[in-house]
Amino acid sequence: MEDITDPSFRMVCKMQGADFVYTEFISSDGLIRDGQKSIKKLDIYDFERPIGIQLYGHLVDAMVEAARISEEANPELLDINFGCPVKKIANRGAGAGMLRNIPLMIQISEAIVKAVKLPVTVKTRLGWDDNSKNIVEVAEMLQDAGIKAITIHGRTRAQLYKGNADWTLIGTVKNNPRMKIPVIGNGDIDGPLKAKEMFDKYGVDGIMIGRAAVGRPWIFRDIRHYLKTGELLPEPSVSEKTDLALFHLEKSIEFKEGKKAIYEMRRHLSNYFKGLPHFKETRLKLLTTMEPDEIKSLLEEIRQNWGDFRTDNRTSVYET
Repeated sequence: MEDITDPSFRMVCKMQGADFVYTEFISSDGLIRDGQKSIKKLDIYDFERPIGIQLYGHLVDAMVEAARISEEANPELLDINFGCPVKKIANRGAGAGMLRNIPLMIQISEAIVKAVKLPVTVKTRLGWDDNSKNIVEVAEMLQDAGIKAITIHGRTRAQLYKGNADWTLIGTVKNNPRMKIPVIGNGDIDGPLKAKEMFDKYGVDGIMIGRAAVGRPWIFRDIRHYLKTGELLPEPSVSEKTDLALFHLEKSIEFKEGKKAIYEMRRHLSNYFKGLPHFKETRLKLLTTMEPDEIKSLLEEIRQNWGDFRTDNRTSVYET
């Protein structure tokens, strides 16, 4: 979720009902070398609390130092990313690459737990591939290392984001009598019905939503309402989505400098309106226009043309 879960998006998700948010993941190497991009990701605002700072890396000392630096930003917790499947991350042993070196994963976790006063959590996957789905044992070891909660994505690293997430092992971890820490499930939660099914079927303590919130941040509102009342809310109208998109754009420009705000907003804006009929030409303009005023005009044009129209774009993120 790098370049996606920035402060503007976190603000929108919190407004739409997210209980807890995380920063974009931060390179431990970049942070200890005073890399400006990494340091900027430590910016935390009161509106987004509670929040966790997410770190990744493959060297014990660098991860410990990065954790100490991150602690000074005063988040509610530190989260270690042992789940990112991206090739450039995993192939150097970080992210999900750590699933090929469980002893080092545990060593890093123990070292960070000892180095900071904040709660430390972990996000990871079922295993490296189908032949090494060792999450049940790994979860026990992480708990023994002092990790306070674990989030499990229901795929192996080899799967990347292909196929369906397998929640059966997530449920096995949750229902393991040895496990005392919260177990959070992740993968393919695309709406209220799926969220309730995962809670009911596997007994997880929480669910984490990533890709399905891109272009559809109201998914948190929808899930909260359904879990509380059993009622499915209608998709927001195009006019309502336009209001939110304009607010999101303004906040992105406020928190970032120059064209970066526009570059990183475009994927959000185009997905806000996925599923509209005859939208291809307008979508292309949203993806290529770089001037804020032109984008705002496009958004108002979308409102004028589609207004009260409602569509369900819950699967749009998987097509991006």
